[in-house]
Parts: sequence; C-alpha cells; structure tokens
Amino acid sequence: MNITTETITPPGDDIYIRCPKLGHQIFFSYCMHENAKLPCFKILDCWHSCFQVEKYLRETLTQKEWETTFTKPLKSKILTLVELIEQAKKVKNERRVERET
Repeated sequence: MNITTETITPPGDDIYIRCPKLGHQIFFSYCMHENAKLPCFKILDCWHSCFQVEKYLRETLTQKEWETTFTKPLKSKILTLVELIEQAKKVKNERRVERET
C-alpha cells in the first residue's frame, strides 16, 4: 500500500507509527478508538504525514464526537501526575488494609 499525504483513505494495520503517548508501535485502527471509543486526541499530530487524517475524521465523526475529541480542555501533566499519585496511594492503602484483616 502506497501511503501519501494526498489520500483520504486511512492506512490499514500493515502500517504503524510510534505512539508518543504509549511509547511503542501502534496502528491507525487503535488510535481511532483509544479514547473511550473515540479517537486519541493526538491522532491529528501523529498521522498527518501519512494521509489526510483531519479530512477523514471530519467526514467520519459527528460534530459532537469531533468536539469531544479535539476541543475539550486537556489536563495539565502536573494534574495528571497528581491524580495518578493519589490513585496509587489509594490502591496501596486498600491493599494494606486487606492484608491486615
């Protein structure tokens, strides 16, 4: 399959890129459903060099899906880290309580 930026057809699972979010190779089909069955918010950045991803998504997604995916405010990295730390502390405490009972 010849991938060019002139095509609107998304690549098949024989084409993959390195995902900056996950840190490993990923297919376009995964990116389309990564975010609770919606596309990953990074999909435009990651796939723009392979095909006309924005045009494809605008033709494929509803307006609400587009807005939910690309216009919602993103959490800052610090807020995300704080939430992950709090979640890990909660799990650790729950495990400690389970062992003590």
